Amino acid sequence: MEIFVWQQRAKQNLTLVQLADITGVSKSEINAIENGKASPRLDTLERIAVGLGVNICDLYKSSITNSGK
Repeated sequence: MEIFVWQQRAKQNLTLVQLADITGVSKSEINAIENGKASPRLDTLERIAVGLGVNICDLYKSSITNSGK
């Protein structure tokens, strides 16, 4: 699963510090998520999504597909 926090943050011209202030998620944790060094918990991803004003599904791309079953 790819996480797109950086792309959404860049669209809004927010720094890591600004996003950390908005979300309450530490700057180092956001940085680790953006660089693929940490896998965020769902509640963390939700806080980031709310802080960015986007849907949580806008922050990731999954390779899991619906098999139609």
